Amino acid sequence: MESISKDFAIQLLNDDAQRIMMLIRNQKNSLCISQCKAFEEVVDTQMYGFSRQVTYAIRLGILSSKQGHQLLSDLEKELNQLYSDVYEETQEKKEIGKEV
Repeated sequence: MESISKDFAIQLLNDDAQRIMMLIRNQKNSLCISQCKAFEEVVDTQMYGFSRQVTYAIRLGILSSKQGHQLLSDLEKELNQLYSDVYEETQEKKEIGKEV
């Protein structure tokens, strides 16, 4: 059985985090983020799955606990920023609609 390097495993986790962010960013220009429960379910499922991967990598000794928490924290920060941006854009559109 071949073993994989820690660097390769960490790169796979980083790739998964980027894939999740791309999924989320691709929805940014639609109202789906702010109004679609199905989208929230997808994001929750993706985040849960990613957190399980990170936990597994920590248990295997591929990541330190600190590295794992940082990966999750970075992804959650980006997600929160995206939700904030969408909320602000939605509020601005509502204000513009009231002015017309």
